Amino acid sequence: MKFSKWHALGNVYLLVEQGELQPDRVRALVGEADGIVEVVAAGADSADVVIWNPDGSRAKMSGNGTRIAARWLGDETGAQEVRIRVGDREVRARMLDGTMVEQDLGEVSVGSPEELDDITFVPVDVGNPHAVVKGDPSDLPRIGPFLEAHPRFPERTNVQVVQVDGPEAITARVWERGVGETSSSGTSAVAVAAACFGEGETTVHFPGGDLHVRIDGRRAFLIGPAERLDSEA
Repeated sequence: MKFSKWHALGNVYLLVEQGELQPDRVRALVGEADGIVEVVAAGADSADVVIWNPDGSRAKMSGNGTRIAARWLGDETGAQEVRIRVGDREVRARMLDGTMVEQDLGEVSVGSPEELDDITFVPVDVGNPHAVVKGDPSDLPRIGPFLEAHPRFPERTNVQVVQVDGPEAITARVWERGVGETSSSGTSAVAVAAACFGEGETTVHFPGGDLHVRIDGRRAFLIGPAERLDSEA
């Protein structure tokens, strides 16, 4: 087994090659990381990955995780454009200067506002589920676990509490299902931009740093960093 440690705005993943992981092995390996990106197949410009949460459950999608996988593959093969597949979802990515990567995350779907126990949220699908709440981001520790495990979401959901700062800027904190609060999240950035603004360009400010979102029609594009921390065989 080979693995390397990466982060995307403080959102830390172990990238595992030749792992053949199972939930119990994931829980033993993950340590203080926010998850594991398992590479199950790779070529010169494409890879298939499984994204694991620390509790041993599988994530349907991860913007930061797929961006890390894309940068890893680009560094390994020299490819400037790559495709990363998670289940039936494919992310196209292009290497930019330094550690930056531009991703085409595919379609985003925004639902109608709903209310649970006086909490109003907008459901958003970015290949994984999200519940976007407009309010004070400091309320995340209360709202996040409540919505994540609510019966409305039988497979649980990611939760964002957001403050709109201006016409193209949002401050957000995120509670990831199966993880808890994380410093940033790629699909969360897309979800809050889509829920708050719809089309156009948005900068999302997370505790870990900024991600840049562009929504064109129903298609979401994301720019952010992915950086290797260390490696081990």
